[in-house]
Amino acid sequence: MPEFISSNDLRVGTAIEVDGNLYVVTTFQHTKPGKGGALIKTKVHDVNTGFTVEKVFRAGEKVARIILEGKKAQYMYNDGIGYHFLDMESYEEKVVQKEVVGDAIDFLTENLEVELLTYGDRIISVTLPSFVEITIKETPPGIKGDTASGGTKPATLETGVVIQVPLFIEEGELIRVDTRTREYLERASK
Repeated sequence: MPEFISSNDLRVGTAIEVDGNLYVVTTFQHTKPGKGGALIKTKVHDVNTGFTVEKVFRAGEKVARIILEGKKAQYMYNDGIGYHFLDMESYEEKVVQKEVVGDAIDFLTENLEVELLTYGDRIISVTLPSFVEITIKETPPGIKGDTASGGTKPATLETGVVIQVPLFIEEGELIRVDTRTREYLERASK
């Protein structure tokens, strides 16, 4: 059963239901036009379609807030049909479609622990940890003696995504990457 909140209480990350559709607020702005009451302009992510749409609410309008549950899971594999995760509480295998996994695909490695955001029995998103340790699959060699200049070079990670790394990083090295900014942080200890 949804809880009703005032549109004034909408914040980034709030899950709401409007006209039977599930949305997550990505931006909001309170505005006061010259005439009439205040408005809350939002951009929301449509969980069903994956699109971002704009929604405008009158100040004080009641909106159905949805409580989402996070479940710890471990990534196992992708078989072309979907991405398979092991629920860490029930030990059930959960299959998640590519559209739901989204950009998290770029950093999914075997046995990585993630959070599956659910609404009822439905998985609506996959949340990565803030940092992951991942292996460099391919990168051009750095220029000898050029480690102090602070330059970067492209590196392909074991998942296929390309990020910028310092010149001294070599193929096969294990590094830490910030999944939010997609940036190299440091070498990881093996």
